[in-house]
Amino acid sequence: QVQLAESGGGSVQAGESLRLSCAASGSILRIHRMGWYRQSPGKQRELVATINSGGSTNYADSVKGRFTISRGDAKNTVYLQMNSLKPEDTAVYYCNAYALPYSGSNLEVWGQGTLVTVSP
Repeated sequence: QVQLAESGGGSVQAGESLRLSCAASGSILRIHRMGWYRQSPGKQRELVATINSGGSTNYADSVKGRFTISRGDAKNTVYLQMNSLKPEDTAVYYCNAYALPYSGSNLEVWGQGTLVTVSP
């Protein structure tokens, strides 16, 4: 019903930048919220940033001032601009969407994840 496709991960050095992209597709009536989560080895998945349909954003304290979440003009795409990257930002980043498909009830969808590696 709803699929998410992520891109933009990679390997960088500390202090550099990366931009992640996520596009939602399928029979979508409305997207309530999109966001990014991340998971490092041995740790639980954690929220990075979210943006809702009204444009309100929410960030983890650890990324405030360095990461910026935004939406594309079509509102089915979300971006995560990551600046001043640190080694502790190394993780698999997952796109997340909370959406209403044409066919039924609200559902939560996850992307397949994209790896971000930051070396010292």
